[in-house]
Amino acid sequence: MSPNTEQLLRELHASLGLRKRPEDVAQLIRDLFDTVPGEIDRPTRKALDRAARTSLRSLWHGYTSMMEDFARPVGAQRQLAVSAGLFRTVAEPPESHGDDPAEIEAVIRAAGEEIRKAYGHSDFHADRLNREQRAEAGLGDLSKRQYNKRFRLLRRMEAKLARIIAEQRKREITMIGKSGLASRLPYGEFAADHGTAAFIAYLTARANLRGEFTVTGQQKPYDRVAEALFDRLDPDTAGWFAIAQVHPVGQVLKRLTDEERGLLIGRWHRILLDAAEQLEAVWERGPLDRTTMIVRRGDDSSTWNQAARAWNQARTHWLALLQAMGAEDVVERICPGKVLPLIAADVAAWHRSTGGGPHPDTGVWAELPLPWDVLRGRADCPEELVEQVCRRHGVDPRRGGWSRVRTEARAVPFRPTPELVHGVTVADPVLAALLRSAGFFSGRGHRSASAPESL
Repeated sequence: MSPNTEQLLRELHASLGLRKRPEDVAQLIRDLFDTVPGEIDRPTRKALDRAARTSLRSLWHGYTSMMEDFARPVGAQRQLAVSAGLFRTVAEPPESHGDDPAEIEAVIRAAGEEIRKAYGHSDFHADRLNREQRAEAGLGDLSKRQYNKRFRLLRRMEAKLARIIAEQRKREITMIGKSGLASRLPYGEFAADHGTAAFIAYLTARANLRGEFTVTGQQKPYDRVAEALFDRLDPDTAGWFAIAQVHPVGQVLKRLTDEERGLLIGRWHRILLDAAEQLEAVWERGPLDRTTMIVRRGDDSSTWNQAARAWNQARTHWLALLQAMGAEDVVERICPGKVLPLIAADVAAWHRSTGGGPHPDTGVWAELPLPWDVLRGRADCPEELVEQVCRRHGVDPRRGGWSRVRTEARAVPFRPTPELVHGVTVADPVLAALLRSAGFFSGRGHRSASAPESL
């Protein structure tokens, strides 16, 4: 493998955890295929050329106002630097340690031992040492003020660590809800076959597109470019196990061994449990209006919608794998429903103004047992019940994905990535940056806008 090929594969692999525009990923894929003469066929090149025509490299401005990453939690770099100046046992840490919960915890524990503070015991009134206790612990030379300063820092660092873990978990759930297990794929598995890497990278970029403010539905990830990349996969060399983690269609799942299918079912079941925990936590803080699913003041719509997408993604993969294994009897006994997202009141009003109303799935969701209760065995929800409720609300349970999932993908036409400001399409990326900085479409009022420094 040439150094250039290796670099392109590394870039494509890194894109699995980012939000790069599909056009820019298509450009990288075309560059990758060009490093190996004769590797790309004419239909695939034509599809890639059409997508790459609007890549940032091809556009005159070469700029997008949208962030090309999922939101990351603010790390503990500052707190770690302060701790290195206060505790003898703490060395100046590398910058990367501020984003690593294990490294942060190790510093907190080591520093805590220095002032005889147990990890997790941070109550300012009950867990601090008094003068006599400090003397007995060999801390007599440390003044009360200096001891309190160190105790407070470790207390704040423990709280910071908890926030980082929670935010990293939310980020992981968000990525899974968008593109399955793509962000978890190890490089070796991803890069073993160029065609596999190209298909996964492009489909992931499409799946990671931001949602648009619309009543006509979001873009489907599997487009004509993805179809061209899928059709050229070599049946003998393609990484079907890797592909199955982002594209659970019958053509892929039938190529897996029973052991591989079982491994994936286990992974997706754990994700269902994780998503269920987050959904239930939001629900317990204040039950949502299941009959409309319109956001009300106080609803944590961000956490709910992220977890709902992850639940539905995991559920789709779980059902598809069971179907591929011929284990429909499991679904007949246990068939937890889909989770509907919360929608903004203005989107609901837009639906009504165009003659629409609540989505038919809303009635099904409102009547079925809560999915996390079904998953944990607290409520029964067999397939027969799901189908009865669907028919009562005029929904086809199989076409709608309530009892079974589709095992084939239909490609949609390629569409250039729109420049969005809070879901609203803006034609020019420079104008989009100005509108975003001014607070337009955010629902929070406008600020005075100035050109961003990056322009």
